[in-house]
Formats: sequence, structure tokens, C-alpha cells
Amino acid sequence: MTPLVASAVLNPINSTLIAVALIPIGHAFGAGPERTAWLVTSLYLATAIGQPVVGLFVDRFGARRVLLGGAALVMAAGVGGLFAFSLDWLIAVRVVLGIGTCAGFPAAMAVLRARADATGQGVPSGVLSVLAISAQTIMVIGPALGGALIGLAGWPAIFAVNIPLAAVSLALALLWVPKDDRRGLKREPIDVVGILLFSAMLLALLMFVMNAAVGNLYLLAVSAVLGAGFCWKESRSRKPFIDLRMLVGNGPLLRTYLRQALAFLIVYSVLYGYVQWLESARRLSESRAGALLLPMSAVAVAAAAFSAKPTRVKGRLIATSLALLIGSGLLLFAGESTSLAALVGLAAVFGLGQGLTSVTNQTALYGQAPAEQMGTASGLFRTAQYLGAIAASALIALCFGPHADSAGLHRLALVLIVVGGLLLAVTVSDRALGTRKRPAGQAR
Repeated sequence: MTPLVASAVLNPINSTLIAVALIPIGHAFGAGPERTAWLVTSLYLATAIGQPVVGLFVDRFGARRVLLGGAALVMAAGVGGLFAFSLDWLIAVRVVLGIGTCAGFPAAMAVLRARADATGQGVPSGVLSVLAISAQTIMVIGPALGGALIGLAGWPAIFAVNIPLAAVSLALALLWVPKDDRRGLKREPIDVVGILLFSAMLLALLMFVMNAAVGNLYLLAVSAVLGAGFCWKESRSRKPFIDLRMLVGNGPLLRTYLRQALAFLIVYSVLYGYVQWLESARRLSESRAGALLLPMSAVAVAAAAFSAKPTRVKGRLIATSLALLIGSGLLLFAGESTSLAALVGLAAVFGLGQGLTSVTNQTALYGQAPAEQMGTASGLFRTAQYLGAIAASALIALCFGPHADSAGLHRLALVLIVVGGLLLAVTVSDRALGTRKRPAGQAR
């Protein structure tokens, strides 16, 4: 478990360290929230596209090889972040980080599924809980850690910290991840055309989301054309990059992806938007703003631990939806005069929703995805999460504009209330969550 956790947390730590660095980086390069938002979006754009691709590589070439390659790429990005030539350079470094950190989650899920199937075990709920708890802990203490690093060595430290972290991940993978069994790996050719069409489609769509305007409607049209071409190509491919027939016939898995995207749209809107508001409107330092989210971490970890059992999945997902919906409503009452105790309590409400959603949806994914496509399915699961993160980044830029003030926070809250209501409706209406089934492909 140790090397799997060490690799899987590289993505969430890079997702959240940047939260408290957006303001100082913006000051360093004379950029406002609408430009620094690309430091967030670039990593998620790379991750959203790269996760299913790397998941496919896990299925085809083996988890250990992919883990080692990802760690090496993260180390290179950490070195690149020390050379702050421009904001555009840092955005490019974040793209490399996004690609490198794609390896952890699909590789971990593939290793766990292969071991469980070999031993005849069911859903390894305790192990899934460990993965979720570690990711949740890193995700929410990230702002506090980022604030401490900035206080000690300035904002370049949030890039440099990847060098030792990735080195440890690489060493642990070499020591303790079993060598890939070449006999069990697939030897089919890679669907390069399908990967390129998928990447171009997603890129055009996300470029439109980040720059939504009438003049940019052509990007939406381009994405639709590329999407149609992708569907045509994959439906006729003998070994497609993404098995659309499997997805279309697997409604429960599609709804799991949708729930993950909606939940993390809210979670990331809070992690980035709320922190920027604390720094700008409440004038807290980066370290104090990050520390104010520590209760969110504690509640998230406790909630993830509570979600370890594979039973009552629907009840926990309903609780997740309610927590995120209530927290979004409470944002409407946050202002410059709100007490720090109330702000801590508000963060804790979101921590409950964040902690419950990951391990519960992860458990649902484990039982809904075919064993032979676990890497790709897990990659798509993370793609759904980061589509929510990219939408959150665009939403923050739209609601805040050039300044993260209370009026912008309240506009953000109104949108999140609608998203939370939709998440609750999707969860309550999903009848498949009320049934228990063995993971697809598991021996009886």
C-alpha cells in the first residue's frame, strides 16, 4: 500500500498547494484572478485528458512501469518550477505536473483489483478507504502546507517540493511494487487516433468553458464535430481507446462519473474560491487562510474513515449531497464581519461532503467497472473529477472577476446551490445504488 499511496497523493497535493499561492504569484507577475486561474486549470486540463490515456497504458503496459514514468516526470516538473521565467512558463510546468501525476490512481486501482481477483476477495473497502483518506488529508491540508512553504521559502517552494516527494514515490515503487506480469498484459495496438480525437475534443470544450462568450461559440462547434468523429471511430474500432458500448450499457457507472464531477465542482470552488476570498476580502495571510481550512481536513478524514464499509452506499451519497448543498447555502451569509469560528464551522460542513464523496463513489466504481478495463475506467473517474475542477475554476473567474470580494462569493454560492440540488436529485433517483453486486469480472 505504501508506494500506491505515495504515488496517488502526488495529484491531490499539487491540486491544493497552489490554492494559497495564486495571490502572491499574481502579484509577482502583475496578473489578476482571471489569469492566475490558468495555474489551476492547466493542471486539471492535462489531468482530465491524461487520466484515461494513462489508465489505458496501465492496462496495456503494467502499473509499475507507469508509476515509475509518472514519478520521473513529476521530478522534472519540480525542477522546472524553480525557473520562474513568466506566468506562462509556470502554466506549462503545471501541465507537465498534471500529466506526471496521472499515474497514481489508475495504477493503484488496477493493482488492487488484480490482487483481489487473484485471492477471490470482494471489494477491498479498507484499502479503498486508506487511498481515499490519504488523498482527502493531502487535499485539505495542502493549503496549510502551501502557506507554510511560502512563508519559509516563497511561492517557488510549492513547485520544488515535488522533487523530494516524487523521488520518494519512485524509490518506493522500485522497492515494493511487484514487477509487471507480462503474461497478463494486453498486446493489442494503442488506438492513437481515438486518443487524439478525445484529447482535441476535450481541449476545445474546456477552452470554451474557460472563455465562454458568444464570440467563442466556434469552440463549442469544433468540440461537437470532434466528439462526433470520436464516437464514430470508437464504435468501429476492434480495440477502442474508450469502449463506448460498455459505457452506454453501464448506466450506474455513468451516473457515478456524473456525481463525482458535480461534487468536486463544489469542493474545488470552495478550496480555491473560498481561500482567495479569505486572502483578499478578509485580508488573511496565506498561512492563516490555509490554516483556517484545517478543520475541513479533520472532518474529511473522519468522514472517509466512516465510509470504509461497502454497505449503505446510497445513504452516504445522499448525506454527501446534503452537506455540500447546506454548505453552499451558508456561503451566502459569509462576509467581512463573520466571526472566524463561523468560518471554521463553514469549512467543516464542506469537509463532511468532501470526505464522504470520494471513498463512496470510489467503492461504487470498483463494483461497476469491468475488471479488464479497470485502469481506463479509473482514469475516466478522475477525468470526471477534474472536469468538475475545471468548471469550478471557470466559475470562480466568472463570479469574482478581477477581485475576490464578498459579492463575488455570494454569486458563487448561488450557482453552487443549484449544483448541489442537481447532485442531490441525481443521487436520490439512482436505483442502482440500492443494490449490491459483485465487481464485474470477479470470480464467484
